[in-house]
Amino acid sequence: MTHLARRRMLAAATAGLLSAALGVATAPAAAAPRTATASACKLTTLTYPAGVYRAEANAVDPTGRFIAGKALRVREEGNQNFLLVWDRGRLTTIESSLAENVADVNTAGTVVGSGWADGRLRPWVLRDGAVAPLPTPPGGAGATAINTTGDVVGSGVDPDTGDPFPVRWPAARPGTFEVLDLPAFAEPAGITEDGTIVGTAGEFAAWTGWVRYPDGRVEALTVPGALTTIVFAAQGHWAIGRVNLGDGNQVKVRWDLRDASWSRLADELPLLTDVNSRGTVVGGDRIARGETSRLLPGGGAQVGVGARAIADTGTVVGFRNDDGRLTPVRWTGC
Repeated sequence: MTHLARRRMLAAATAGLLSAALGVATAPAAAAPRTATASACKLTTLTYPAGVYRAEANAVDPTGRFIAGKALRVREEGNQNFLLVWDRGRLTTIESSLAENVADVNTAGTVVGSGWADGRLRPWVLRDGAVAPLPTPPGGAGATAINTTGDVVGSGVDPDTGDPFPVRWPAARPGTFEVLDLPAFAEPAGITEDGTIVGTAGEFAAWTGWVRYPDGRVEALTVPGALTTIVFAAQGHWAIGRVNLGDGNQVKVRWDLRDASWSRLADELPLLTDVNSRGTVVGGDRIARGETSRLLPGGGAQVGVGARAIADTGTVVGFRNDDGRLTPVRWTGC
């Protein structure tokens, strides 16, 4: 999964904890990370519309069948936003002014994302080839993830303060949304197949992670000594995030949601974007299994690559930036 632009999750965490009611997970210290090569890894450029300024793949469903992304065409009379959906490699292009952010896609090929309209952030869903808005709180909202059941999570915006609050659009009650009972300023980042939700809470620079289980129980996702914690994504029983241990020590972490235990990820990962149900993690130009990371092929002089999401099959999707030209790509066999 991939997950939406998580507004407050781009900066380094510095201070804060959840309420005392939330538990703290512990785990032993980890050994130094190792780097491997990805000799079997194959890069393929996905088909994309002609004449676009940029195109990229942002999400892949757990089976690897559906890939979702976006493209932008620049015109004198106004830009065109396109939603891109690949089904077993076959591209469907849908023009929509809301297709500014593509957050996730599930095994039914349902895509969710967000875009701006009338000065507010608006969540949307793509079903049966058509983009439709999700019901929106007065201040606007953004969708971040969808699971196989069709439940969608994201963040609403308080129209008076601009503060975020957690929202779920339940598949069982189409046309409705509900505000979840979570710590203040909670923003969901991911939802797993059984309805477990993860995210980050707290005021700016005082963030910590949390997990909400299907029975409504909420626990902390953090590590001992962490000043702040940011959670980026979840799949299966895994979640990933970054913790600030102070003195510039930023550590990438993977939690096992079955008991909230944690382990350290490879330091070489430049950032974290997604995890699959096997616990394999992608971020930047790398893929990692625990403390071992591999460089994804395709980069080089004046050329960069970035992984956005990973399927349970190991298929990775993202972009290739060739001197400013973004194209959608897929890696297999990594």
